[in-house]
Amino acid sequence: MSAVPDAESAGRRVEEILDRLADSGDRAACEAADELVRVLMEFYGAGLARIVELLGRDPGGRAAGTLDALLVDDLVASLLVLHGLHPHDAPTRIARALDDLPQPVENAGFDPVTGELRLRPAASAGCGCRGTHEAVEQAARDALACFAPEVTTVVLEEDTAREPVLLQIGAGPPDTATTSGRPPTATAP
Repeated sequence: MSAVPDAESAGRRVEEILDRLADSGDRAACEAADELVRVLMEFYGAGLARIVELLGRDPGGRAAGTLDALLVDDLVASLLVLHGLHPHDAPTRIARALDDLPQPVENAGFDPVTGELRLRPAASAGCGCRGTHEAVEQAARDALACFAPEVTTVVLEEDTAREPVLLQIGAGPPDTATTSGRPPTATAP
């Protein structure tokens, strides 16, 4: 049994094959290949829509657990997103993808117009030693490819938290009688 490709690599392969056909110069073959891809996408999309519909008819029952299991599977989730069938909105899918990152990050904002997702290291991330800036961005891009392909750019903001200031505490305050602004207390003779 061969390895199951992920959605991103499968998409790249389809594009490479279509590009090879285009490079051949056979316009009729290119048009036929494009039509074939469209027809197959519609066919598989309709089948997936039916599966989601059938599973959705049993809310709270056995099927609900099955649907939940399908929604967290990378391959199935990416197919549902590709066909516009994933029941969760983009912010929910983005949060789901970010939950699985090795270094905790927080969503600092997603712009659906540009596709840019800004992230910042989570407060619980500690010193930030668990990954380089680039590695964290790449892990986020990889996780989002399946669940939220509308995210086209990931920007990890710099951690602006500063080290706490070290306060020096002396042995005791200076003479409080003269520095408190109150006159010294008189003592009885």
